[in-house]
Amino acid sequence: MPAHDLIVIGASAGGVEAATALVAGLPADLSAAVCVVVHMRAYAESRLTEVLGRAAAVPVVVAQQGAPLRAGTVHVAVPDMHLLVEPGGEHGTLRLTRGPKENRARPAVDPLFRSAALAFGPRVIGVILSGALDDGTAGLWAVRDRAGLAVVQDPTDALVASMPQSALNEVGADHVAAAAALGPLLGRLAREPAAAAPAAGPSGGDGGAPHERAGEPPTSLLEREVAMATIDEGMHQRSERYGRPSRFSCPDCGGVLWNVAADGPLRFRCETGHAYSPASLAEMQTEKIEEALWAALRAIEDRVEFARIRAARATEFRLAAFAQQFTVQEEAAQQHATVLRSLLRLDGRTGIRPLAEQMPVGGVRATDGAGPDARPRPAAPLADRPPGR
Repeated sequence: MPAHDLIVIGASAGGVEAATALVAGLPADLSAAVCVVVHMRAYAESRLTEVLGRAAAVPVVVAQQGAPLRAGTVHVAVPDMHLLVEPGGEHGTLRLTRGPKENRARPAVDPLFRSAALAFGPRVIGVILSGALDDGTAGLWAVRDRAGLAVVQDPTDALVASMPQSALNEVGADHVAAAAALGPLLGRLAREPAAAAPAAGPSGGDGGAPHERAGEPPTSLLEREVAMATIDEGMHQRSERYGRPSRFSCPDCGGVLWNVAADGPLRFRCETGHAYSPASLAEMQTEKIEEALWAALRAIEDRVEFARIRAARATEFRLAAFAQQFTVQEEAAQQHATVLRSLLRLDGRTGIRPLAEQMPVGGVRATDGAGPDARPRPAAPLADRPPGR
């Protein structure tokens, strides 16, 4: 039987430290290929490969378009490009794309995990490390739905607990451990036989890998979402296949957001292809609201100043009635400005800031093995059934 020969790792805030601790523990004879996505600015000069390379006993390389996946090697995503894996060659190949951003990020974690689940099914181990919000949750669900293994950093060990906690809440995990313990754990899991591939998952399709139906259009939801990340499919041509339209608009392009039809975590896509988890959509909505409030405050303060000028001019020309009218306008606008300033000063407990970063941490204890302690409490959707079912 095939082993777990592909490990995909996703992280965001605090992820460099976690990924460094993880790769430091990978055995020198690691039998699996590793792909790493850490959120980064589009035009930043990334030194992640260098940082991880200093800590690892295995080679760490920058991911290259069309390069073969190499066992025992860590492949690191580059800024402003999604990192995907595809069938081909002995262990698969890498693909870099500038597809639509997902959860406000490119590279994003979900596209890598989905492509791995689609191409390699039960041979995949998905790993979620420290990070803000909930990128990676939907991707980890796809990995587990295709009978792969889910491994999550213990939220109490993460610098930013939101991403691992979201994964545990929504997906569950086969293993939960501190970052420093993940390297040896992954080395052991990579040598274990993979489960049998599922005949079909809730995401639809016939369970076959894309290369088995070369030349045919994508059929399952998972295939279509992977195709969207490669810009091989226009969302505007197939939007009805993704679910039903919501009342929400895309914060990036203004298009209608579709509630993606799946049994996994709630998420949204627009016709352009921008994708959002609930936390990332809430964060974007909050930013738009704040921008609107600042714009409104500026407009009202302009009205205050303009009314003051008109009142002064009316007074200068001894037009008492007009001066009084403009003074009333000034006072009313000043009251509105005061209300807006109070809204902008409010904190996350009572104001417009989202609660995504205040997700509870706890209920999951670090463990280097599967079992009840690796399950979320309360149980996550997949916690009480075998992967791929």
